[in-house]
Amino acid sequence: MNWIPLSIVCSYIVLLFAITWSTRHLSRGGMIAYLLAGRNLPFWVIAPLLAGLAVGGASTIGVAERAYSSGISAGWYNAAWAAGALLVGLFAAHRYRRLKISTLPELFERHYNVSGRVIGVIGQLVLQIVITSLQYVAGGAILSALLPEVFSFQTGMLVTAIVFVSITLIGGFWAAGITNIVNVTFIYAGVVLGAIMAVSKVGGIGDIVSKLPPQHPGFDLGAIGWGLIIAWFVVMCTTAFSVQSIAQISFAARDDQSARKGFIVGAMIILPIGFVSALIGVAAAVLHPGIVPTEALPRMVLSLSPFVAGIILAGLWAADVSTASALLIGSATLVVGDLVKRFVAPDLDEKGERVVSRISVLALSVVTYILAVSVSGILKTLLIGLTLTTAYTLLTLMTIFWPQVCRRSHAVWTLLMAMGALTIWLVFPQVPSFLKEMGLPHPIFFCWIVSLLTFFVVAVVDKRKILVTN
Repeated sequence: MNWIPLSIVCSYIVLLFAITWSTRHLSRGGMIAYLLAGRNLPFWVIAPLLAGLAVGGASTIGVAERAYSSGISAGWYNAAWAAGALLVGLFAAHRYRRLKISTLPELFERHYNVSGRVIGVIGQLVLQIVITSLQYVAGGAILSALLPEVFSFQTGMLVTAIVFVSITLIGGFWAAGITNIVNVTFIYAGVVLGAIMAVSKVGGIGDIVSKLPPQHPGFDLGAIGWGLIIAWFVVMCTTAFSVQSIAQISFAARDDQSARKGFIVGAMIILPIGFVSALIGVAAAVLHPGIVPTEALPRMVLSLSPFVAGIILAGLWAADVSTASALLIGSATLVVGDLVKRFVAPDLDEKGERVVSRISVLALSVVTYILAVSVSGILKTLLIGLTLTTAYTLLTLMTIFWPQVCRRSHAVWTLLMAMGALTIWLVFPQVPSFLKEMGLPHPIFFCWIVSLLTFFVVAVVDKRKILVTN
């Protein structure tokens, strides 16, 4: 009966392309029109665009993967994401909109120097490439697990890439926003239906508790470790302020209030989905012991009716499409705005900007696909990559809220030292071992300490104040 879920997924793909094609006129124009939706996104598009970006492979497949062995506490990942979005909505989204910039590195050059912008672009591209690559992994796992006679893991990744790259190429940021309204609807329908069916198949919550393996933590909210949970909140609250694809949603808002309201509503949409996905992972530990954890969530729907499996499959896959489209737009904006137009072809006309933007999307999709082949451990890989956001968040917030203490060399040194700190953590295993013994379970804490110390030292040594504009 594979043709039934396959037909549902194909219908969903056709729907996405129909929406993309019908909204393509909204992105006609140059870089601002194509990559920032003409700075005209209303809050009701911003909220699902943000939610779709947040609820991707890590928030569904990755959380279920972690919950398969660590229990319901894996759901705190999405709660951390929601907290970060809420903080941005309350304190920063409207300020970002007022800056009238296209990228965060552009902010660094405006107030610091060109070197700060260049280093900022490199770090942001690394971040976004890592996050994007994980969407291929999750998409391949979903399609190959639920339709093994149709897709291998590799062909599943390829089909995922073709769909979200095509949507991005055709419709730009407007298409990403409008299609995410459909994506978020499918995500919730699929994941909630999957949780209900999984719990019913086991026999109820009580039966899940009684049938779990003896060492499985089940529904202990702190089982994964409060140190790691706090680290998640620190990572995601840091990330929400300083990853290009997130900040770009504010840059593209219609006005200050649309940016603020969109982020607050988006946070409320993001909050529940992690615990729902974790519940499926816990049920999978009962029904499918011994499987590869990455397939915990997809495997749960294998024995369901074909129609239900198709709805769930479309919902899970929608999570990857929604996240990857926004990430590709953000990465292309960095390439076009911070590299091509700044250093190579500053006089590009609108047609040239569109062509370069589309070429950037294609090139970045190839790079991320190659990286995806070597990725393992969705949530772990993502959280380590996001550690780089410490320096970006510190620089951005200090520039906006306390520019008096900022110095011209802050951007370069803070970014370089944070990158160096993460490199040390990854290359020298004795460093994380020592720091974990000291109560620092995640590199985010190490990078925050290094970033703050660097910022303080530079503030003392460098007497050149940054350029402050109204």
